[in-house]
Amino acid sequence: MPSDHRQNLLRIFQSALAAVNGRICVRARLEERPLPGKVYMVAVGKAACAMAQGAQDVLGGRIADALIITKKGYAEPFPWPVLEAGHPLVNQASLEAGKQLLAFVERIPPDAVVLVLISGGASALVEALPPQISLDQFQKINRWILGSGLDINNYNRIRRRLSRIKGGRLAKLLSPRRVLCLVVSDVPGNDLRAIGSGPLVADEDLRRPLPLQGLPDFITEALRYMPPAPAPDDVCFQKVTREIVATLDNAKSAAVDAAKKLGYEAVIESAFVSGDAVEMGTRLANKLLQYEPGTVHVWGGETTVILPESPGRGGRNQSLALAAALMLQGHADLWLLAAGTDGTDGPTDDAGALVDGGTIARGEAAGRDAGQSLARADAGSFLEASGDLLQTGPTGTNVMDIMLGLKVMKI
Repeated sequence: MPSDHRQNLLRIFQSALAAVNGRICVRARLEERPLPGKVYMVAVGKAACAMAQGAQDVLGGRIADALIITKKGYAEPFPWPVLEAGHPLVNQASLEAGKQLLAFVERIPPDAVVLVLISGGASALVEALPPQISLDQFQKINRWILGSGLDINNYNRIRRRLSRIKGGRLAKLLSPRRVLCLVVSDVPGNDLRAIGSGPLVADEDLRRPLPLQGLPDFITEALRYMPPAPAPDDVCFQKVTREIVATLDNAKSAAVDAAKKLGYEAVIESAFVSGDAVEMGTRLANKLLQYEPGTVHVWGGETTVILPESPGRGGRNQSLALAAALMLQGHADLWLLAAGTDGTDGPTDDAGALVDGGTIARGEAAGRDAGQSLARADAGSFLEASGDLLQTGPTGTNVMDIMLGLKVMKI
């Protein structure tokens, strides 16, 4: 049985990331079924650069022109423009990226083949708003949603209604060109309408009233200005092919394989981890306490955090991990990792955290209080003090969050 369990959990996490790396997944798909002739490429999302590299590996000089849009700090050198924009909030750079995308599409010959690469984060990174809605208004809407506890699907249902690009509208702009859209999925159920807010996907939902209750008046007012969206049977979708090349399930399976290679038993937990991050951290830790030793348990999902008026440092995975650490304290035989596969957790540069039975004691020795940190949405400050934060940098993927739990035999 392995001895350095903490390092092994980190290795397992890295193996999960490698299995869903955008470069690897896009390259494999294009090698299997190549695109003919010259290709125009658009890549948007946190994994945009990695996915574009995969396309470049296969297509090389056959890429006639390209536009790449990614998160600030995620850009890499290419022979084409690489724009950095705002995330999780749309900013002025996101609107500029939207202008450049619209101009790029206009320049593509009508008989061209277009490769569109979409990954998580695309909803914020590129935007074109109705003229009646200002950037300040749109940011106010997004701030309310981010702090409301709404899940990503409902978040994107609102954003799709306020975009001139999302909700199938990019397909209308690209028609009659032939389009292949490859997607790294960052949403539950791999709903293509929600990934990047579905720029190339027919969305019947846009033709019905939004079934969300309790929205503030400023959002209800903004929704009056929803731009027209193509009907599901619009001819613009006839030449669009959409394929998902990487999912959370792929990452979870790779984690199990890696754990077994390291000598552990391993189990995929099928339930999607969602809801309040603190509640789920407590729940996962309780399950871990009851499990038989020697097995790595692999969960996946995406929780939410309802933010106080002045939140501290951290994200949903850090809150989940700290809540779990409260349950695990004093148990030297338990570890739990919770991290975002994109390498970020909330508005931080930390991917998440790897906690154990000594996390609370280490943080308290540094003068921190775990309960207060959770209440202030400041889990990151406690976990920095306890030495349990994870930093990966940009990962080239984004398939939501991974949680790894391990209980070993007491010595």
